[in-house]
Amino acid sequence: QVQLVESGGGLVQPGGSLELSCAVSGKIITIYDMGWYRQAPGKQRELVATVSGGGNTKYQPSVEGRFTISRDNAKKMVYLQMGNLKPEDTAVYQCNARVWDDSSGIDDYWGQGTQVSVSS
Repeated sequence: QVQLVESGGGLVQPGGSLELSCAVSGKIITIYDMGWYRQAPGKQRELVATVSGGGNTKYQPSVEGRFTISRDNAKKMVYLQMGNLKPEDTAVYQCNARVWDDSSGIDDYWGQGTQVSVSS
């Protein structure tokens, strides 16, 4: 069974930095697109950034230039380096991966989420 586990959330002051990590485990044949999403209280979940298997990246406009998504295919990890954090970045951040699993075929999987709070 495929599992995604995030780490690295926490409380940070405005202007600060955090790095989120997400580890993918299971009987994996291939990991396709990986991404980070977030959901703030009272709001819908939104895309933050994605990285394809070939390393192409896309960002939500509000985080472009401040956040960097990267992946390590050998370690089956995806990262989100967040800089110049703003209070409006406060949300639960979830990682997502499209995975070809040995037993289940191709499907989208989600982590449990990690809280990022930006406040002075």
